[in-house]
Amino acid sequence: MPVSVPEYELTRHRLATGVEIDTVDVGPKDAPVLIFLHGFPESHRTWRHEIEHFRDRFRCIAPDQRGYCGSSKPQDVASYSADKLIGDIFALADACGVETFTVVGHDWGGAIAWGVALTGQGNGRVERLVIANAPHPWLYQRALINSPQQRESAQYIRAFRDTDNDELVREHGLVGLLAKAVKWQRSDAMPDEERDRMLADWKDRDAAFGMLNWYRASQMFVPAMDEDATMPDFATRAFPKITIPTLVVWALDDLALPPVNTDGMDDLVTDLTLVKIPGSGHFVPWEAPDKVIDAMDGFLG
Repeated sequence: MPVSVPEYELTRHRLATGVEIDTVDVGPKDAPVLIFLHGFPESHRTWRHEIEHFRDRFRCIAPDQRGYCGSSKPQDVASYSADKLIGDIFALADACGVETFTVVGHDWGGAIAWGVALTGQGNGRVERLVIANAPHPWLYQRALINSPQQRESAQYIRAFRDTDNDELVREHGLVGLLAKAVKWQRSDAMPDEERDRMLADWKDRDAAFGMLNWYRASQMFVPAMDEDATMPDFATRAFPKITIPTLVVWALDDLALPPVNTDGMDDLVTDLTLVKIPGSGHFVPWEAPDKVIDAMDGFLG
């Protein structure tokens, strides 16, 4: 697998949801479509290796989602509610002239991909779902209450939501908060040019708060470690099942999202392929791209 990937030309789309989104769009226009969704705190380049592999036989569409890079960065928290983020993906498909697609997501992009799949399986627009280290929302909320390991691993979210840290972000950009909350260090699998690109992106203060607003708008309840927490109502009720073919790739050395998040997933996904990847951390699309691509090749056919 190459360690560097060429720059992609970005197409800017004004979406019906009111934002402008910069998007990679490569591959045959009449081929089956893969829509790749990145997570925090990255960009379309999360999926650079996978895009290069699949672009010969799939149309690969990869946006910089709202709040990121050059795309629209509204500063109010309400602009990042789940319905708006999910709506962006269908609006992007419309803007690209795409009717049906497979949605592929990692981290926050995976959280949105779960919602896109739940919405799109009913109207036939979403044919398949591919998830890389992004927990099912119902299972994740339950793990935040019941699993001490997951609760401890998610305490950084409380720091991201704490507006007392905003001055730190204004002074140092996103990297200041990352250094405080998660002790961020570059993975050995990240080339220098990719690190430099991300550090430059993180200096944009509007983007920093746009990214943080994904956490601040989320209804997910993250209790303190010593809190006697009650399960939120939605996590006590039956949850709609994913019925489309679904591949979940899970890196086992993820410090933020331990493998406990895969427990019970087969009860919520009726056509599940689960591939566990040892020796990789959270950013598995570029930490172990060969293994992710092998899993996707087997799943997509």
